Amino acid sequence: MSFDIKSCQLMHFGPHKAIPGRITGVVRVRIGEDFLGTRTDYSLDLKVKADIGQADSETVRHALLAHAARQLNKLKLRHQQRLPVAAE
Repeated sequence: MSFDIKSCQLMHFGPHKAIPGRITGVVRVRIGEDFLGTRTDYSLDLKVKADIGQADSETVRHALLAHAARQLNKLKLRHQQRLPVAAE
């Protein structure tokens, strides 16, 4: 089984409504996956956040994409773990 991240795009971001200094947004990720000989391409919309306070937009974009990368690394790790096989 393979799991490939094809692209990441920050769709939108803005200040959190209730928590000052927090920025929230959505990152769209395109993923390709091979499973049992079948290739599947799909996209995920990840909710991201960063407690960055006042910063320029490039710093905010970097922080939000870093949060998406952490989420994707967790997802990729779960997909690559091998399940134990019962002995017959």
